[in-house]
Amino acid sequence: MTSRPPISMKRSPGFPLLLILTIFLASMATRATSVESTASTEVEAASGRFDFTERPSVATLPPVGDHWIWVPDRLLRHSLLYDGDTGTVLGMIDSPFLLTPQIPLVSTERNEIYSVDVGYSRGNRGERTDFLTIYDLETLRYKNEILFPTRAATGNTAIAYSARIGSRFIGVFNQFPATSISILDLDTLRFVDEIGVSGCSGIYPIDELRFATLCGDGTATVVELTEEGQKSALVHSEKFFDTLEDPVFTSAGRMGQKWVFVSFGGRVHTLDFSGLNPVVAPAWSLYGEADEPSEWRPGGLQLVAVHAQSQRLFVVMHRGGAGSHKDAGPEIWSFDLTERKRIGRIEPPSLSAAFLGGMLGIPSDSFSFTLLKWVLPPDTVHSIAISQDASPVLFMRNAEIGAAGVVAPDDGRVIRILGEAGLFGPTLGSR
Repeated sequence: MTSRPPISMKRSPGFPLLLILTIFLASMATRATSVESTASTEVEAASGRFDFTERPSVATLPPVGDHWIWVPDRLLRHSLLYDGDTGTVLGMIDSPFLLTPQIPLVSTERNEIYSVDVGYSRGNRGERTDFLTIYDLETLRYKNEILFPTRAATGNTAIAYSARIGSRFIGVFNQFPATSISILDLDTLRFVDEIGVSGCSGIYPIDELRFATLCGDGTATVVELTEEGQKSALVHSEKFFDTLEDPVFTSAGRMGQKWVFVSFGGRVHTLDFSGLNPVVAPAWSLYGEADEPSEWRPGGLQLVAVHAQSQRLFVVMHRGGAGSHKDAGPEIWSFDLTERKRIGRIEPPSLSAAFLGGMLGIPSDSFSFTLLKWVLPPDTVHSIAISQDASPVLFMRNAEIGAAGVVAPDDGRVIRILGEAGLFGPTLGSR
């Protein structure tokens, strides 16, 4: 999808003020209509036509959808569950004492949701307790918890900080006093083992009893577990990236027992973990045969996504230089992993306008909303995620905007925008 042509219309110095005034008056008119409607409802309620008696009830979630998406919020300290097909909020999971809530993990086999949480004996201080909270997938009711003696890591994105390892175990990444992985057993509901992974970070599941972790010496380490979840063996890959010259992002995409990593300089590294020893495929460049960075660079937070069935890679891209690897991007590039070539460019929908318009009460189909989209700068995104069904959708968000876009990955067609998606957050969690 090609970039939008620049707007050539000249604006007078007083134009922004006039436009803001127009939008403000339009929003007031919308609010007035809403107040009038509310007043009418109150009159009808007083006449006895409506029964507002509160009755307790427990809602039940529908069957898990292919396009469900978790939208964590760092400021409000929770994760919202959206249905990407309808745009509705299905539920919410709290996670109050981590810098960034870790994306909830879903098990359809066990009909459960898992959340890595932290609590303090004196509110926001005192003795710390780390635990995994288990919720019922149908009602979101609390079911159980697993306490563990280590300290769960927390960070700006918390990408790959926890993961399901097969159907039985949960892995939690720890940072203090040293990097390690805690193994939690869902069958026995107990902490099993702490596995030291000095110099490494992240959990990248491979199969029922194995996962990989990314290491600071340019390698990946595969950890194999026993049937009971204890460490059985460690296997190191060959060095596949230079930590100083061209490090890779922790954000990565999975294709079965393969993982795809992208470097700061735009190199794509694929590791195959299906055998006894990891196999590193020859790296290739996002920039084609030129094989050298252009003015475009990969950047963002959760900037890499892979659709396994079609073997397509999606990367958030921006114009920048060295050190800009966390910058949001105005485009998402798509690549054919088999052909190793770019096949598309996607622009984000109007997330800023959706967020501000929702706060001002401006309908998305109004003229005021069109003006708002026009006056705001082009949108950029930090994070993406893609569903893994045969008809996937691509989700995207800016870490500083409470809205998430849902687009078609083939042509970038905007399907919908998920509004009221909290306030701030760097990650997305699809099935």
